[in-house]
Amino acid sequence: MNKSLRKPLIAGNWKMNKTPSEAVGLVEEIKTAVGRQTEVAVVVCPPFTALDRVGRLLEGSNVQLGAQNMSAEPSGAFTGEISSAMLRELFATYVILGHSERRTLFGERDEGINKKVLSALQSSLKPILCVGETLQEREAGHTLKVVGAQLLAGLRDVSASENVIVAYEPVWAIGTG
Repeated sequence: MNKSLRKPLIAGNWKMNKTPSEAVGLVEEIKTAVGRQTEVAVVVCPPFTALDRVGRLLEGSNVQLGAQNMSAEPSGAFTGEISSAMLRELFATYVILGHSERRTLFGERDEGINKKVLSALQSSLKPILCVGETLQEREAGHTLKVVGAQLLAGLRDVSASENVIVAYEPVWAIGTG
């Protein structure tokens, strides 16, 4: 894609913050602040429990809805998981995949993240593939090796015509508070 045609994207990951009722106030503030501008794509990614309410409030604004994660499986006996079809029905258009917290705290690996990327694309969701190195890897001079491996694995079997957003988030620079 021609670089001049790309629109900057800002995606806010709310992590495990805001109840559905608290999310209402925050999304109203976001809509007021940036909901009419068109120069930058704005995506909010509230917790799963707030997706429905936030999605309804975003109707008619330029702010789009994203999810923080999803299962690679379309359905089945996967307690606690969320499918791409469930996200699409809530009008989510983006999904964060491979976030460092999912990798480190929940043991997600590149192969499983790739399956999620492929599933998202198949369901017309726009994956935001997160890549990044730890401080130890950075200090050892392995940034390009680590990030390159995450990219190659995460994008395996993705065609060049597919739209995947890559978010470089070095683990050592991400706040968790």
